[in-house]
Amino acid sequence: MTHPSDFVLAVHGGAGVIPREAMTRKTENALRCGLRASLRAGRRVLQAGGTALDAVTDAVVALEDDPLFNAGRGAVFTTNGQHEMDAAVMDGQNRMAGAVAGVMGPRNPVIAARAVMEKSKHVLLIGEGAVQFCREHGVSFASSRYFYTEARWREMLEELERRRTGAPDTRNDAARHGTVGAVARDRQGNLAAATSTGGITAKLPGRVGDSPVFGAGTWADNETCAVSATGTGEFFMRWAVAHEIAARIRHRGDTLERAAKEVVVELGRIGGRGGIIAVDRAGAVALPFNCPGMYRGMIRADGIALTALYQEELRPTVLGAMIAKYRRITIPRAVP
Repeated sequence: MTHPSDFVLAVHGGAGVIPREAMTRKTENALRCGLRASLRAGRRVLQAGGTALDAVTDAVVALEDDPLFNAGRGAVFTTNGQHEMDAAVMDGQNRMAGAVAGVMGPRNPVIAARAVMEKSKHVLLIGEGAVQFCREHGVSFASSRYFYTEARWREMLEELERRRTGAPDTRNDAARHGTVGAVARDRQGNLAAATSTGGITAKLPGRVGDSPVFGAGTWADNETCAVSATGTGEFFMRWAVAHEIAARIRHRGDTLERAAKEVVVELGRIGGRGGIIAVDRAGAVALPFNCPGMYRGMIRADGIALTALYQEELRPTVLGAMIAKYRRITIPRAVP
């Protein structure tokens, strides 16, 4: 049972994972380090008594700054070799929300989304209008060179060549898509969610996925839960996945565990691959997915960061496990 003053943060680095057989120890360590850096960034806010909204924002900024993840600096390219990024934030206390779609220039798209929420009367701004708004309201920008990564460029060229030749699509999930996100409950019991993505490799210019669509890829409501999704966005939008989980809690009385797991399973049956991270008003956490893996992690007030990449239990670092044992802390479990 979560104490009223406890807090919790969960993050994901996307359901587009590198296959186990192709994963090197170096890359695995780098991915786990990236997840832990995100968890630490959000925990600093929560530990100091800050809001869930600030925590998820800082956690997502850390992932956007890491080129290993498909958001911000590591975003994938469109068919015309450009970046078009989407992001959203939502405050469960009052359902205030802000999002941007198809933007290139803001260094951290999640900060751009936060600006829309706090400095405009709108919820979602797109394309050049969103970029101009960000310039006028002091959002930090970066050049196209900052967002360029050789790996993402190569993935785009390979996919375009595959389409040109008509070869079958044998790409793994990591080469197709990816997203980052965070959900949190703060000491005051407020919930928040944030999601950010570069989209799908070699997507059509103008394509928008589920990340900035509230109720699909992002949702937060203190009465039920906060959700951030990752996967095949078109399916998440058509099934309103994030809101569906919240609705089952509100109207059927489902636990977070049941609602989240059943929705993700049902999504898989109709072809939607991916997963979600979610936290409810009591501080329970669910991290279900229906694909080979999802980069994910969580942290509570004890400060022990837990991470996982594939179908395994969340686990701490060796040092974290030693600290937990010394303090007689039971490592919390999240619904897989």
